[in-house]
Amino acid sequence: MEFTKKIDEVRKFVRQWKKEGLSVGFVPTMGYLHDGHKSLIEKAVKDNDKVVVSIFVNPMQFGENEDFNDYPRDIEHDKKICFDAKADLIFNPDASEMYGDNFYTFVDMNIITKGLCGKSRPIHFRGVCTVVSKLFNIVNPDKAYFGQKDAQQLAVIKKMTEDLNMNIDIIGCPIIREDDGLAKSSRNVYLNNEDRKAATVLNKSLNIGKISINGGEKSVEKVKKIIENEILKEKNTKIDYVEIVKWPNLEPIDVIEKPILAAIAVYIGKTRLIDNFILE
Repeated sequence: MEFTKKIDEVRKFVRQWKKEGLSVGFVPTMGYLHDGHKSLIEKAVKDNDKVVVSIFVNPMQFGENEDFNDYPRDIEHDKKICFDAKADLIFNPDASEMYGDNFYTFVDMNIITKGLCGKSRPIHFRGVCTVVSKLFNIVNPDKAYFGQKDAQQLAVIKKMTEDLNMNIDIIGCPIIREDDGLAKSSRNVYLNNEDRKAATVLNKSLNIGKISINGGEKSVEKVKKIIENEILKEKNTKIDYVEIVKWPNLEPIDVIEKPILAAIAVYIGKTRLIDNFILE
């Protein structure tokens, strides 16, 4: 497994691989890797001849008073997970390497970035689209892998590649969960013992909402209220949003007609966590 912090070196490796007729898979991450990330890397290894993993905490997608400075980082831990998952190259650039001096160019999107996480994090997806576009241009992959836990991000990246005619297949991969149902997330490390127990309410509430839908409930407002009521049974929770929208265009709906995305963002203590389910 190779490791580099330089754009030119990534391009050198990829050029050589493609000259040899090898396919390239790509897993972009912000590091502090867990089993969810590992599952993406393993899927990429299965599908491709070579796999690149980027590890970059992107300052552009963090707003004021968000956790950029506190976001967990452990590059040695990340290297081990990448090695165990059989990645071929880690790209771990500094912000100066990615953006340099006098950086003026951004990739932005509207409509599907307005709701859900985009509503409470208004600059977030401009940062995501910009950095992912740059990474795609640097790595030039055949396929790129994203987890469903960040469902809005997955929809945004798919739409961006479609709109900008990027010749990359975007592969969505299932949410990986702890034994008690909590979606694996780098931010779970922020939770103290009490908050960690409380955080299981995210998946529980979504499952209750899913049961209601599968039982025939068609009213978006009624299902949202069922999910909200379950979340609020747990003390020390604050709801950012509970939404049910059309999948994958994320249009607001009043009546449930599949395919739909049910997505939530909830503060457990001071930690904001997200979760969702998709019904095709």
